[in-house]
Amino acid sequence: MFERLLAMLKKEFLQLFRDPRMRAVAIFVPVLQTMIFGYAVNTDVRHIVTAFEDQDNSSASRAVLAGFQGSSYFSLDYFTRNPLETTRLLDEGKIRLAIRIRKGFAEMAGTGKSADLQLLIDGTDSNSAALILNYSQQVIAQLNHELLAERVKSAGIDKEIPSIQVQSRVWFNQTLESRNFYIPGVLGLMLTVITLLLSSMSIVREKEVGTIEQLIVTPIRKSELILGKTIPYALVGFLDVTLILLLAVKWFHIPFMGSLILLYSATGLFLMSSLGVGLLISTVSSTQQQAMMSCFFLIFPTILLSGFAFPIENMPEFAQYLTVVNPLRYFVVIIRGVFLKGIGFNVLTHEFAALAVI
Repeated sequence: MFERLLAMLKKEFLQLFRDPRMRAVAIFVPVLQTMIFGYAVNTDVRHIVTAFEDQDNSSASRAVLAGFQGSSYFSLDYFTRNPLETTRLLDEGKIRLAIRIRKGFAEMAGTGKSADLQLLIDGTDSNSAALILNYSQQVIAQLNHELLAERVKSAGIDKEIPSIQVQSRVWFNQTLESRNFYIPGVLGLMLTVITLLLSSMSIVREKEVGTIEQLIVTPIRKSELILGKTIPYALVGFLDVTLILLLAVKWFHIPFMGSLILLYSATGLFLMSSLGVGLLISTVSSTQQQAMMSCFFLIFPTILLSGFAFPIENMPEFAQYLTVVNPLRYFVVIIRGVFLKGIGFNVLTHEFAALAVI
């Protein structure tokens, strides 16, 4: 049995690596995609292009300007004098935030009344808009506190203004880099795409080129054929995991907090499910083109319903039920848990059990 299996493995490896396109898919695509995701996929909101519309032109309005200029989140690139110009910049997408201070702002602040300013935010991207609003409110709250302290001091009251001080502590991703969240997930995403594409071609390629009859007349058993068609792509999958892991840790400096044994064990379980689906597609397909189209039909729902980019809790209830049979959902949780949190098997029992069942 071992000799027959070894011969089958040798044949599959030769067939895989003698094709330049397959070599590229197996090795270079995961590396390239990881680099693209590492640099391009970034949900952090920084250097917000801002317009400042000052109709008051007073020391109070300049204090507001200084407050926003002092924040690392805002980039004051435009200064306007009328609402039409500000609206045009928002319509053209040149700015994401406009700060409008109307005439009489300093007078209202000087008499102790509420002095209003207006924030106009491009809400096309709702998540970014919410962050911009939050950053703006922090700057305004600090300005308000300084104004109140100055007023108390000018009134001759020698008392410190009581305030609540928040000391925050971030766990697991201390720098709050979105890259640290996404790149570990890319490992599962790439593994899904590569193993599905490669394994879905394995049997249908034999049918298309006419060598399936040669396999039928050989003394090889069914189990040996399945193992011979699966093990090479499983090894390629482990190789891709290692390459992406090295890129994440050495190139992008994402801390790896957990156990490599646990990560590779989860990878083995996940590969059994993804390669199984790929072999099923390859068996029922008549041509390689049909197999590839079937893969793409399956890959996109698998990724979208995995929690890689969008939280499963935010999905409609029927979509959440669909994620239960998605192995990538559990694998992504394991990867991020092991990678960023360093958690062990006792915490991930449910995910490992689900992958084993699938």
